[in-house]
Amino acid sequence: MSTWRKSSYSPDQQDCVEVGRGVGIRDSKAPTTHLPVSDKAWSAFLTEVKADR
Repeated sequence: MSTWRKSSYSPDQQDCVEVGRGVGIRDSKAPTTHLPVSDKAWSAFLTEVKADR
């Protein structure tokens, strides 16, 4: 079982984007489905987001 983490920027506990290490990304309103994301793709995404600050 994966541990899902919610964004600290989410306004409440129901409208959240969640990330599961080694699993992917999901919407807290639809937790039974998720978008698979590899570790390499997630790292590249975070690098781009941090570079745009």
